[in-house]
Amino acid sequence: MLVLLDWLLSFLHFAVIGFNLFAWIWPATRKAHLVVAALTLASWFLLGIWYGMGYCPITDWQWRVKEQLGETNLPGSFVAYYAEKIVGPVSSSLINILTVAPFLVAIACSLYLNFRPQQRAVPSSGGSRG
Repeated sequence: MLVLLDWLLSFLHFAVIGFNLFAWIWPATRKAHLVVAALTLASWFLLGIWYGMGYCPITDWQWRVKEQLGETNLPGSFVAYYAEKIVGPVSSSLINILTVAPFLVAIACSLYLNFRPQQRAVPSSGGSRG
């Protein structure tokens, strides 16, 4: 059961990361993107006051599951965990940059697209010049 929970938490992590990075692209998900991005930032920085900057409750829950499964020496972030699995040890500073920079770009794009002034349609003259 714990293995299944670990897989589900990994799926949830990847879904949230993907949503944070790409949901601003589609008009139908832009407002939801702002909400999820704001919740992510609140977790990192507001909950981070008490639990450490960059705090993620999903990571906290998943690390508890992984510890029960016998994993030790877990890194501080989910991204670092998978980066180490894929390429080996990676600098935590590099992981932080590779995590935060694309997220900030996505937030900037989302803010622009959600709050840009709407262009009004120019009425056509309805006829041809001749």
